[in-house]
Amino acid sequence: MQPPMTGRTRQPAHARASLAPQARAAVLALVCGLLAGCSLLGGGNQRESSTIYAPDPRVAPDPAWPSADWQLTISPTSAARMIDSLRIAVRPVPAEVQVYKGASWSKPPTQMLEDSILRTLEDSGKLRAVARQGRGIEGDYRLVMDLRRFEAEYAGAAVPTATIEVSAKLLHPVDRQAVASRTFLIAEPAVGTAVPEVVSAFDTALAKASREIAGWVLASGAQHEQQPH
Repeated sequence: MQPPMTGRTRQPAHARASLAPQARAAVLALVCGLLAGCSLLGGGNQRESSTIYAPDPRVAPDPAWPSADWQLTISPTSAARMIDSLRIAVRPVPAEVQVYKGASWSKPPTQMLEDSILRTLEDSGKLRAVARQGRGIEGDYRLVMDLRRFEAEYAGAAVPTATIEVSAKLLHPVDRQAVASRTFLIAEPAVGTAVPEVVSAFDTALAKASREIAGWVLASGAQHEQQPH
């Protein structure tokens, strides 16, 4: 006599064995998918994706800048570690510095400043030669800079201001003296609070700083050349 039929059909042992790995794979894929979703939503960690910004200001030379028959070298710019960081600094209140999440510079601010001033002076055609210190030319004058601020500052306003502060000295190595010394402060308000808008303000501020410093270097050197030394 055959056993009574039930609503469940029992599968052979070999069929159950073949299904087990497939079931485990399906569960594993589901777990991995859930973990991937959590990692995308988590944020705030060091592995989060970051947008890299590279300001590239182009500065038109001033026709009034004097021409110079001398060479200039630019020393490595000094700056505090917090200022010379790839993270984009923002100061929401006077005593607090933070960084924009998920955004960074393509190169340190000191290098951006040097690159911009070097290109401005090269494009002007006013100098016999200009290069970074140690790049194979002997400078009749040397530009030394200290980058004191490179940050977005709110200062109680609704939108931040891209602030760049540079202390600059023009040295004459032969006389071993400072020909001129000046502090430059550029503050360029952003049109909004979004990071691309802040970066655009930095691009404009960097162009203004480069133009002012380049013009000052040429004028200060020209004035010194007229004096006995």
